[in-house]
Amino acid sequence: MARICDICGKGPSAGRTYARRGLAIKKGGVGIKTTRKNKRRFLPNIRKVQALYQGVVQRLRVCTQCLKSGLVKRPPARVKAVS
Repeated sequence: MARICDICGKGPSAGRTYARRGLAIKKGGVGIKTTRKNKRRFLPNIRKVQALYQGVVQRLRVCTQCLKSGLVKRPPARVKAVS
């Protein structure tokens, strides 16, 4: 599953985690040293939702920012047929 928002195109971005050790000079130590840098990925919070998109009800992969900001129009509720 591609982690890309169908509305805004937001996808994974790259970053790093830093491992540090030592005590800050301000606190009486000799300073904080970086011991390791690891690559990591920041993944967007993607949800599968049914949305009214271009006049058709479709299942889309949408990030939560688009959902919160109201860029996604939810389909109207279906009425149950009484028989």
